[in-house]
Amino acid sequence: MEKISVFLADWQVLFREGIHFTLSGEEDIEVIGEAIDNEEALNFIETNPPSVAILNADRSGLSGIKVTRRIKQNLASVSVILIMDSDDEEQLFSAVKSGASACLTKETDPDDLVNTIREVAKGRCPISEALLKPGLAARVLDEFEVFSLINKQVDNLLARLSSKQAEILRHIAGGSSSQQVSQTLDISEETIRHQLGLILTKLVTNDHNREVIEAVQSGLPSTFPRAGKPVPEYITKDEFDTFKQSITERLKSFIGELG
Repeated sequence: MEKISVFLADWQVLFREGIHFTLSGEEDIEVIGEAIDNEEALNFIETNPPSVAILNADRSGLSGIKVTRRIKQNLASVSVILIMDSDDEEQLFSAVKSGASACLTKETDPDDLVNTIREVAKGRCPISEALLKPGLAARVLDEFEVFSLINKQVDNLLARLSSKQAEILRHIAGGSSSQQVSQTLDISEETIRHQLGLILTKLVTNDHNREVIEAVQSGLPSTFPRAGKPVPEYITKDEFDTFKQSITERLKSFIGELG
């Protein structure tokens, strides 16, 4: 049986040792390296990609969220579990957009961590459950409103929510549980979770593509907006046409089939 290779990075030695000790008792999991900071972790991961990387989300310097973006851009097969020092919705939302497969706090039960490692190693994304939080569901809706504005400038290259997906998010944002949404929309909770997974894929892909667009247009006078921030003046059609062809194919390759 091929073991799940895991790399650990956290500033707290005792926390890392605790995880390492827990995983050492699992026959199907192997810790292949450790690091104190995320810079060191990224250097190791890019050279020796593990099945799963466990990174601290919120230390100073190169944050786990930034590292996750880099990993998912270049090493899509590596699943990332972000560890937060405390439960924080702002940071959780950033983790969701980064492409992390899961986000846990340091209070997580060791058995839950082991199960999460096995889940993400299979390609699953437990972090999509975060979209069941009303506050996060509302923020995702806001993000897609911004994406719709950007789409007017980029020939609709960014993914959009289906009417069903938007309806699910609106109900959750309004405070409804998955069970209540299931009853209201007459769909199964399994269907709701499947749709949340699709929403997550679209959100992560769009957020990455927005970064690409902003990088390409960094020398131009205006920038694209983000949710919760004032909407600046958009670039003109003539301005956009000067660089559109250079990014169109790259954006299409990232989007793929999102359902």
